[in-house]
Amino acid sequence: MTLSGARPESVTPRTPAEFVAERKALLARPGLPGPGRRRALADATDDWLREMYAAALPGAQEGVALAAVGGHGRGSLSPASDLDLVLLHDGARGPEEVARVAEALWYPIWDSGLRLDYSVRTPGEARKVASQDLSVLLGLLDLRVVAGSEALGAKLRSAVLDDWRSSARGRLGELLESCRERWRRAGEVAFLLEPELKEGRGGLRDVVALRAVAASWVADRPHGDLDGAAERLLDVRDALHLSSGRALDKLLLQEQDAVAAALGIADADSVLRVVADAARTIAYAGDTTWRRVEQLLAPRRRSPLFTARRPPRPRILAPGLAEHEGELVLGRDGVLDTDPVLPLRAAAVAAQAGLPLSPGTAERLAASSPRMPEPWPQEARDALVTFLGAGAGTVRVWEALDQAGVIEALLPEWALVRNRPQRTPVHRWTVDRHSVETCVQAASLTRRVTRPDLLLVAALLHDIGKGKRRGDHAREGAVLAGPVLARLGFAPADAQVVVTLVREHLLLVDTATRRDIDDPATAVRVADAVGSVEVLDLLATLTEADALAAGPAAWSDWRAGLVAELTRRVRAHLRGEPPPPATPLTPEQLALVDQGDLAVAVRPEGGGWAVTVVAPDRRGLLSTVAGVLALHRLSVRSAALRTERGIAVDTWSVTAEFGDPPVLEALRDDIDRALDRRLDVAALLERREASRPPARGPKVPASVEVVEGASESATVLEVRASDRLGLLHRLGRALAYAGIDVRSARVATLGAEAVDVFYVVDGDGSPLVAERAREVSRILRDVAS
Repeated sequence: MTLSGARPESVTPRTPAEFVAERKALLARPGLPGPGRRRALADATDDWLREMYAAALPGAQEGVALAAVGGHGRGSLSPASDLDLVLLHDGARGPEEVARVAEALWYPIWDSGLRLDYSVRTPGEARKVASQDLSVLLGLLDLRVVAGSEALGAKLRSAVLDDWRSSARGRLGELLESCRERWRRAGEVAFLLEPELKEGRGGLRDVVALRAVAASWVADRPHGDLDGAAERLLDVRDALHLSSGRALDKLLLQEQDAVAAALGIADADSVLRVVADAARTIAYAGDTTWRRVEQLLAPRRRSPLFTARRPPRPRILAPGLAEHEGELVLGRDGVLDTDPVLPLRAAAVAAQAGLPLSPGTAERLAASSPRMPEPWPQEARDALVTFLGAGAGTVRVWEALDQAGVIEALLPEWALVRNRPQRTPVHRWTVDRHSVETCVQAASLTRRVTRPDLLLVAALLHDIGKGKRRGDHAREGAVLAGPVLARLGFAPADAQVVVTLVREHLLLVDTATRRDIDDPATAVRVADAVGSVEVLDLLATLTEADALAAGPAAWSDWRAGLVAELTRRVRAHLRGEPPPPATPLTPEQLALVDQGDLAVAVRPEGGGWAVTVVAPDRRGLLSTVAGVLALHRLSVRSAALRTERGIAVDTWSVTAEFGDPPVLEALRDDIDRALDRRLDVAALLERREASRPPARGPKVPASVEVVEGASESATVLEVRASDRLGLLHRLGRALAYAGIDVRSARVATLGAEAVDVFYVVDGDGSPLVAERAREVSRILRDVAS
């Protein structure tokens, strides 16, 4: 049997150059959507392969077939996809003839520049390889004959499928472990700023694996629009191939704007939202499918001999809700069409029990639950708070409801932040997932506050303003939160507390890391913003939960200590107590101060190192130490500078460029030589910077703000600039040359941006007058730009 639709044998195959030209024209054809283009590309490639096959093997074609596997086998080719081909033969032809046919097929493909993954096998050989190699097996499940004997291909496809079904219970565990290893390497597609579209969790390989599970008959086809999600990821990958001209599977940052233009959507963030939405659909389908597989493959307790095995009875957990086969489902008395609170009650019960919500149950809740009355009844608010406070169990139940559309039905504002990326180095989640993770962290801290319910709702809403994409997201979020809280039925006073928490959720951490905590004006400003001790305690707890949910870079012992000390001082002010004494030095710092001379200490801290430098206070000390740290290839993440009994105590949080710990003796020696002018730090830094390649991308000018009212005893200057080698050294040197003393400083590096805050005084120890402050600001701006 020969393949129907094959070209006549008399047709001369197109040359590689001719096929490449036709292929380019097809890819440039306007108005051809992604799936249509992939199908057209596969069809055009099939036609060319048939021409070459007919020329290589004219006449009878029994016992030989050219087959496509993988994506090509499914009739879908991306612009830069490999051609995965198998030349099948039944062994009746001699090896020389088979090799001649293979060469006649493979060489023109290589000459065309297309990447080729090929094999030449008998059906028996193919089955043997598939029994040992899962990747080969998965490809053969999609085998499609392009030219030659359809019967030979159908026989192999049927045999491989039979082999897979008969061995699936033994091999599905192997497939799952291979997926997990791939996820560990590539990460989660939905939450990465540079997602790996193929290999990551929720990527295209997961779709292939889930199709294989369905083909095994061990588990049903997953719920949800799996095929639609796969097509959306393929559309993005096609645009990536076309815009970059390369066979990329990782959506690199520098390619995202071009991909957006190729897809005809707004911007790079919109591309990432499309990717996140599709990947979460795929990952959720995978979670439910693999959970079912593991249940079916788990060893079961044998029943006594001759005893009929009864199906397990659902375990009632709450009215209308039961556990069945490890999932929460609706019980017989669950009334969908008259109980608007049922989705929240089901979510709370499932999360507290640590159970996933059955996908079918989530879909029924979305389809049949009546609209929630406004304002919400007390039962609904209680169920929401219980759900948010359930801890780690909240995440997957929230995802089930989100995939089914229940979340947006209850909270329409959620659409603003759903799948929205966060382009900051400290965040590991999209805005919506980060908000849920903040609830998880807050749930473990609720015993610190008098109103856990307000804490949890504030955790859910704290970043809702990021959906507006303009202005201060905290203030935008406060504007959005007010109507939401009214709709949820919170009393006006409680709603105002949550609005304040949303508006000020960055206040403590920003103030602690960018202002002098020992300055009394700092505590006064924070106290005026929060208004009461109760709100302060809620805000401190929300701050910690927010930072812990963001990622390990957002919360360190140093940062936690600063926030705790600031909170202590603000609490004292709110209670009318006298200001606490200045933050005491640690015993280690006191020991260094007692030495009375230059002393340096290094200790590990939060993935980096804390470097403490103690020396007699002098103008230019900040610049000198910062420069030496830069020479030692130590990047400053943050710094706190203070003076005690005329001795400067500077604590620097640093990371090493190549991961090596700072060498204490070398650091102390170089600081000592620099202070004695035996080491020209500035010249060495300039020489090193000149040897580096120039920075890519547009140059963003620095900004310098005189922060009014931040201190009564000093002028506060906040510098924001692109971080670069020796920046802090240059700023400190400029201040010293201008005759300005740095009384204290807070230094932070946030990804590629440096935020350096200096508390400065003039030579006589007084704050700068307005004109002098403007002059110094101009100097710093010029130095930092």
